[in-house]
Order: sequence, then C-alpha cells, then structure tokens
Amino acid sequence: MMQSIEVKDILKPRCSTIEEQISYNREERDLWNSKVRSLLDERNELNRQVKELITEVQNQKALRDDENQNVRELKEMRAEYSDSLKIIRTEFRERIALQEEESKNEKVIRTRSPKQIIAERDKFERLYEQGRFLGKKEKEYLSKMKKLSAELKTAKENNKGDEIRDLKSKLRDAEKKQESAHKNVKKAVEKAQESHDLMAELSDEVERLRDKANAAQGGVTRAKREADSLHSRYIVALRCIHSMQDLLKILDARDAGRSVDEEQVEVTDLMTRLMSGDTLSTDEIMALQRN
Repeated sequence: MMQSIEVKDILKPRCSTIEEQISYNREERDLWNSKVRSLLDERNELNRQVKELITEVQNQKALRDDENQNVRELKEMRAEYSDSLKIIRTEFRERIALQEEESKNEKVIRTRSPKQIIAERDKFERLYEQGRFLGKKEKEYLSKMKKLSAELKTAKENNKGDEIRDLKSKLRDAEKKQESAHKNVKKAVEKAQESHDLMAELSDEVERLRDKANAAQGGVTRAKREADSLHSRYIVALRCIHSMQDLLKILDARDAGRSVDEEQVEVTDLMTRLMSGDTLSTDEIMALQRN
C-alpha cells in the first residue's frame, strides 16, 4: 500500500494540472456558450427577416393578381375598340372603293358647293319678292330658279366627300382609342410582370435566408453540444479536485496524528485507486462526489 507521502506527491501535481483543466474547461465552456447566444441571435434575426419577406411576397402576389385582373379588363376594352375600328375601317375602304368605281364609270360634273348655290337661290328669291321680276322678267326668274334647283341636286349628289371626311374622322378617333387601350394593356402587363419578378426575387431571398437560419440553428446545436461537453468535463474536474483536496486533508490529519473516520479512509482508498488508473463503479464515484 502506498505511503502517505507518496500519495501526496502524486496528488499535489495532479491538483495543479486539474486546476488548469478546470480553468480551461470553464473558459472554453463560456466561449461556446457565447457562441450559442450569438448564433441564436443570428438565427432569430434571420427568422424575423424571413417573416417580413414572406409578408412582402404576399403583398406583391396580391398586387400582381390585381394587375392581372386589370390586364384582363383592359384587354376586353381593347378588343371592343379593335372591333369598332375594324368596322369603321371596312366601311371607309368600301366607301373609297365605291367612289373610285363611280369615278371610272361616269363623268363627274364639277359644280359649286351646295352652300354657294343655296346662297344664290336665296338672293333671287329676295329680288323676286322686291318685284324685280315683273312681267316678262318673271319667266326669266322661273327659268333661273329651275336651273339652280337642278344644279343644287347635282351638287348634293356629287358632294360625297363630306361623308368620306366624316368616316375618316371616325377612323382616326377609333385608331386613337384602340392605340390608347393597347398602351394601357401594355403598361398593366409591365406592372404585373414587375410585381411577379419582385415576388420571385423575394421568394429566392426567403429561401436564402432560411438556409442561413437553418445553418445558424445547426451551429447552435453543435455549439451547445460542445458547451455541454465542456461543462461536464468542468464539473468532473471540479469534483475530482475537491475530492483530491479532501484526500490531502485526510492524509495531513493522519500524519498529524489526528483521527480519521472510516468514511475518510474509504475516500482515501477510492482516490488512490482513481489516481492509479483503476475504473471505479458508479456507487464508488458517488461516494467520492459526496465527500
């Protein structure tokens, strides 16, 4: 059996070594716990950003859906304007074709405008009322009025340019409306696409941040495992040094001639075995911890 001095020589250096281990384990444990807190903060911040981005994705989806509905309505309006334009354009072309055909088949008599003829007719009627065509001149008046009436009829028949001008004006108006409707559709489509693209970008960012949050959570798990392991080693080392110090006290008491009870002797034997590298049972380890 080892002498007291031999046990002390073994325990005292070991106490210094274990104290260093205790200090190291405590510092490393605190460092890993700090990493755990830092990673938790990072994970929580990332999850907060993910939550905000998901809300924004939903907002952009709502905007996109609204714009798509607007596109559908504007397309319906554009279709109506396009149909109206086709009708007016067809009528205009038919009218032009008819005029060209008439020009080929008959000689068009160039006359004064209906407005000019009516003005002259009114003039002669006023002169007649003033008595300027009495007697033989009345026959002259009637002949003139007959000619003006015939000329007016011809002028009205040949004055189809006004109808074409009206159709041309309607055509231009219909083209403007159709073009405006087309531009509105294009703008609405662009807005819907912008919202869709932004929604896609935000969704990609959500996935990226989620991956980072998951990585941070993985780091939390690993750091916590390391911190727990160091804490366990710290506790074991702490218990060991307490037991070793208690054993040294017992040895000092024995060397000084003071009494040592049976329990202290048992602890001494257990620590001697432990320091010799023997494996202790659970009950034996608990006995060391109690003392």
